[in-house]
Amino acid sequence: MNSRPLTLMAVHAHPDDEATGTGGVLARYAAEGIRTVLVTCTDGGCGDGPGGVKPGDPGHDPAAIALMRRQELEASCEVLKVSHLEMLDYADSGMMGWPTNDAPGSFWRTPVEEGAARLAELLRRYEPDVVVTYDENGFYGHPDHIQANRITMAALTMTGLTPKVYWTTAPRSMMQRFGEVMREFGGDGQEPDPAEAAALAEIGLPDEEITTWVDTTAFGGQKFDALAAHASQGENIFFLKMGQERFTELMGVETFVRVQDTTGAAVPENDLFAGLH
Repeated sequence: MNSRPLTLMAVHAHPDDEATGTGGVLARYAAEGIRTVLVTCTDGGCGDGPGGVKPGDPGHDPAAIALMRRQELEASCEVLKVSHLEMLDYADSGMMGWPTNDAPGSFWRTPVEEGAARLAELLRRYEPDVVVTYDENGFYGHPDHIQANRITMAALTMTGLTPKVYWTTAPRSMMQRFGEVMREFGGDGQEPDPAEAAALAEIGLPDEEITTWVDTTAFGGQKFDALAAHASQGENIFFLKMGQERFTELMGVETFVRVQDTTGAAVPENDLFAGLH
């Protein structure tokens, strides 16, 4: 019999991404004794610096920010009980259209084959039963998220491994609630910009297209604390404003689309490891 532990591998773009979309499943499956592996592709150097200093502003030091964000990532992994953290350490590409997209060493301009070959080494080492990453649009169009999807799918092809593969998503019903809560905690009381509201409405999928709904309510505190560990990005982490109880209420179910499966487990399912236990 194979003595290798059941293993979940999550492939994310930046420090703090692991907590937002998969903090619940990382904590839940770690608690169930499943080995959890987090691969973070970039150094997060395009994040906010001390005092909220933005990329391109005086005093924004990408190398110093990358070091700070690595420490925050390690703290988040401790909270979520992640078994293994692997960092590819590509340069953060920034948002779509930023000059940093094309900077030397940026993840976005790295050939997919190169990134995939490095990830393939990790796939062979850990032989995950479940792999989670973003969809082909990186959930909301971020170049590093798109690239994470590309290298993950290419690496799986390279290795010939056949884990269950999931892309993170959000139900449109939740995105609607999320928009309402954003306005509630935004503090300005203004009606949302119609273009922003339309863009938010296009994120995620209709509820009926989601294959996998995982209840992580019991781990809402860990997920909240993992996000809080990324204190340097607090200005961007809107979720922290609502407090742990409201956060868990809104973010207590994590949703996915299953895109590869050899188990034949019926969908919709409520467990990434359905058919594997």
